[in-house]
Amino acid sequence: MADPKGFMTTPREDWPRRPVEERVRDWNEVYVPRALLPIINKQADRCMDCGIPFCHEACPLGNLIPEWNDLVSRDDWRAASDRLHATNNFPEFTGRLCPAPCEAGCVLAINQPAVTIKNVECAIADRAWEEGFAPPRPPERLSGRTVAVIGSGPTGLAAAQQLTRAGHTVAVYEKDDRLGGLMRYGIPEFKMEKHHLERRLEQMRAEGTKFRTSTVIGRDIGAAELRARYDAVVIATGATAWRELPLSGRELAGIHQAMEYLPLANRVCEGDLEVSPLSAVGKHVVIVGGGDTGADCLGTAVRERAASVTQLDIYAQPGAERDEDAEPWPTYPKIYRLSAAHEEAGALRTAPAADADARLFAASTLRFTGDTDGHVRSLHLVEVDAQRRPVPGTERVLPADLVLLALGFSGPDRADGLIDQLELAMEPRGTIARDAGFATNVPGVFAAGDAARGQSLIVWAIAEGRAVAAAVDRHLTGSSRLPAPIGPYDRPMTV
Repeated sequence: MADPKGFMTTPREDWPRRPVEERVRDWNEVYVPRALLPIINKQADRCMDCGIPFCHEACPLGNLIPEWNDLVSRDDWRAASDRLHATNNFPEFTGRLCPAPCEAGCVLAINQPAVTIKNVECAIADRAWEEGFAPPRPPERLSGRTVAVIGSGPTGLAAAQQLTRAGHTVAVYEKDDRLGGLMRYGIPEFKMEKHHLERRLEQMRAEGTKFRTSTVIGRDIGAAELRARYDAVVIATGATAWRELPLSGRELAGIHQAMEYLPLANRVCEGDLEVSPLSAVGKHVVIVGGGDTGADCLGTAVRERAASVTQLDIYAQPGAERDEDAEPWPTYPKIYRLSAAHEEAGALRTAPAADADARLFAASTLRFTGDTDGHVRSLHLVEVDAQRRPVPGTERVLPADLVLLALGFSGPDRADGLIDQLELAMEPRGTIARDAGFATNVPGVFAAGDAARGQSLIVWAIAEGRAVAAAVDRHLTGSSRLPAPIGPYDRPMTV
């Protein structure tokens, strides 16, 4: 511990965001460039190097947080990078996209603002690339074994990198035209610029991982044929079967799933389109769903210059402080959080009738109504109580030219035929069944990530990728030295 009194003398200071009026005019990341490094040493000094660091338990990757905090506080960036990469293949992703359950588990968070663990992680990752601390690590020798990984999201990429470094010949199959899964087309550019992804993909190519894009397994290549080609197959296709909202008026034009809307905006940033076919420009937008995907839609609609944007959350507005009885430390609490998108919407008053920023809390959609041309024009909602029961006399109508459904995902999409062709066993909730070793009922086929776990966080996705790689390596060679940070049945800490 570099400064034994750092947590008492130094207040928490987060990575500053660019002014709202500036950042909503572009798609660049919301943070002030290079503003993190001048403050990060002192922030790392706030780490108490606890005897029992609960941040380890809160992070499914088991990141060695006190160790790299200490190294950053001493300006030893190379060693900090080594310790960070020892447990996390892609810290530049998690440092930008993870909601940081590690900070909720920080011992300092019992009675003070937590250490800025996520910011320290991001600073180490960015410094590692700048200083050349993250070179490709190709294997010293090849095993002669081959592995196919289906899906190039964080789980598939982590599994592929681990298996490649172990000496196996790995090919990653991706259905889209570019690699990255939801990180590519689901995460807006203002949350993570895609050059971070491209840089890591180039590292993986240099290590020997092969990539095949625009290839749907089950359609372009039969699932059985792929299984016959490789010694093992890892299914990491994610949970892309979105949840529906079967209400009156759902058939109206102008009502779309979030994952129909967000990829098009990302394609504009990629240069594929000049304007998104679903652009929110000049429209009254209502987002149904209070989670992160809904917030991504919110920030995107604001940048597309929507006439208004309102986000509906069926839950009541949470408090600013942890409820110690319901969600005691070190669990991840449901508290009022102000994302960059919500900060923007609040400052620009995109939803004057909202409870806070752009959100209407405890709001449930009743039905949609449209014009004579069959296009949605309004959304009818009602307030609900804690049991989600409608409160009489609270029905309201919001103008809506574009409605985006951000209700989460139920499991992998079966339309491509992969699951049925392999005759994979499924769980009742719609995810792929697997045993304690990540293996499915089909010999040599493994499942990991959201396709098997269900919708989760990026940090769990990477942990799943690392763990399934160890399982596959053991299947191929009889033993494995690869780390397995979690098991398939592990879950976040709860009461």
